[in-house]
Amino acid sequence: MSLPKAATLFLLFFLLLLSSTTTSNAHNITRLLAKYPQFSTFNHYLTTTHLASQINRRQTITVLALDNTAMSSLLAKHYSLYTLKNILSLHVLVDYFGSKKLHRISKRSTLTSTMFQATGAAPGTSGYVNITNLKGGKVGFGAEDNEGKLDATFVKSIKEIPYNISIVQISHALNSAEAEAPTAAPSQLNLTEIMSKQGCKAFADLLTASGADDKFNENMDAGLTVFCPTDSAVKSFMPKYKNLTASKKVSLLLYHGIPVFMSLQMLKTNNGVMNTLATDGANSYDFSVSNEDEVVSLDTTVVTSKVLGILKEEEPLIVFKINKVLMPKELFKPVVAKEANAPEADAPADSEPADAEDNTNGVQGLGGGRLVMVVLSLWIGILLI
Repeated sequence: MSLPKAATLFLLFFLLLLSSTTTSNAHNITRLLAKYPQFSTFNHYLTTTHLASQINRRQTITVLALDNTAMSSLLAKHYSLYTLKNILSLHVLVDYFGSKKLHRISKRSTLTSTMFQATGAAPGTSGYVNITNLKGGKVGFGAEDNEGKLDATFVKSIKEIPYNISIVQISHALNSAEAEAPTAAPSQLNLTEIMSKQGCKAFADLLTASGADDKFNENMDAGLTVFCPTDSAVKSFMPKYKNLTASKKVSLLLYHGIPVFMSLQMLKTNNGVMNTLATDGANSYDFSVSNEDEVVSLDTTVVTSKVLGILKEEEPLIVFKINKVLMPKELFKPVVAKEANAPEADAPADSEPADAEDNTNGVQGLGGGRLVMVVLSLWIGILLI
């Protein structure tokens, strides 16, 4: 075979490889563990402590999972939720350790950092975990501040997505005096005060005057994302706002909140329809999130608003500044797409459905265009052989 022909075939093979599979760093610890009921308690507390969302934002992570029996022993000590968060964060390693790597530790022992160390609450190296290969093929785990004791051993691998996320079961919870130390609740976040100091005072005043701020505050502990229009945006919208009834004013204001914590990166990777605090049965009060390059947009079908920046990000609360007031289709007339001279308004015929994100491993399937490219590449390759 001539050199040019070989080079051509190599290029075609490379294009085929690129076009046929695409992977991303996306993973969802809650979904992954949901398949294993013996870890339901551990999974529940990852969500309750907001560790799950932090794990999902990490590109490389190892979770040392505790089954329901091990969690029962831990919960029997009656730690506060905030102390429990520190303890569980000690069980999340910020490096990838699959089963093979755990059983082939260089020099038989290594120290690795955890999410507890990453919080800055762990003094010195107390947020590190010692992983040691023991006799008989066993692997031991122990907190660095536990006088060299290895409290737990490797049980089995639960799920591995190489170099992205590894979930392994260990026999017992890791003991750490620093992680188990009493932890006070974080200072109460004042939503309207945060917005008032960051150029969203007009919207904050509307929340207070209408009483809608109570609904926002009720959802804060469980996770809350707020989209706050700028003062100038609220000022230009006020003539429309004044024409609404009291109940509709509240619905419009609640429309600017999502009852979960959604970081900017999560918004970029979870495009699609979002329910809001105003969602209630038949009244959907939802909008669509999309992004182009680094710009995130919120489309209500009445207006499209852009995210300008972040006012506050402190889990479980995040507040974004947006350039327009969100106007729900339930209260305002949707904008009808132009039928002529506006082909860009039509969705591509081969666009994927909004619920295509059910692929837990973050692996995308072949789209119509990619499939054509794959077949064409194979056909050309055969002709050149």
